[in-house]
Amino acid sequence: MTTPILHHYDTSPFSEKVRLLFGLKGLSWSSVEIPVIMPKPDFTPLTGGYRRTPALQIGADVYCDTQVILAELERRYPETPAVRGGLDWAINLWADRLFFQTTVPVIFGELGDHVPADFIKDREALSGRPFDTAAMKSVAPALTSQWRAQAAWIEDQLVVSPWLSGASAGLADIAAYMNVWFLGRSLPALVERFTQGMPRLHDWQARVAALGHGTRTALSGADALAIAKAADPAPAPAHDAANPQALTPGQAVTVMADDYGRDPIRGTLVAAALDRTVIAREDPAVGTVHVHFPKTGYLVFPG
Repeated sequence: MTTPILHHYDTSPFSEKVRLLFGLKGLSWSSVEIPVIMPKPDFTPLTGGYRRTPALQIGADVYCDTQVILAELERRYPETPAVRGGLDWAINLWADRLFFQTTVPVIFGELGDHVPADFIKDREALSGRPFDTAAMKSVAPALTSQWRAQAAWIEDQLVVSPWLSGASAGLADIAAYMNVWFLGRSLPALVERFTQGMPRLHDWQARVAALGHGTRTALSGADALAIAKAADPAPAPAHDAANPQALTPGQAVTVMADDYGRDPIRGTLVAAALDRTVIAREDPAVGTVHVHFPKTGYLVFPG
């Protein structure tokens, strides 16, 4: 089996989820460190212009968004199960959206003037709206109570079982941990203050971190592109003939996120599967690649 290649950077909170899944499953993987801000010349040829971090590459297949990345790793490496059912994906969506949208202004409101101007400009282009640290600072005190309330959900669930996923670590733990890790990495004193009186969360936090990141080997972006060009895409997942849009393989489609980073990615539909959209793309740097996007959180348009 081809070694998974993660295109990421170390401070990326969404990348931390994938790195922890590598650790949970004891996987060896290749690490391509991409820039925090645009341009990303060894990244976007693989994705067709998708610029969010991370993306997973396995040969000539590219998986965009952690939702489909985690699902694909679970499918390919089932020996140590991480997903027990739909509740895991519901927790993942909560962590990616509601909890993350609370965490970001708390962090950047606190960092304020220390945020580099080029980072602000890049994130404004990514989100399509102002990245206003002054506005974040004004709302952050109110959001701190929201953040603590959501952390308390983790504490309460740990009364029921030692892990959010049940008797052993799984996707729910990795997903919920992302925001605790992100705030703790950026502002450790704040995460300590916001989780006061939550001993189970503190113990769980240490146990999730102890999962580690598996075995990581550095790889250059140029080498990753060459690997894609030398490979053929894997067989596509089954097309869902009952898909409500009546999309059919072979037609031209455009895929885009529905929240931020709405760069349109164009290609030829390979499969509209139940959980994902797969498109074929051609690029001189990589040849033919199949790019995978999750259904939830993404829009697909004919043409």
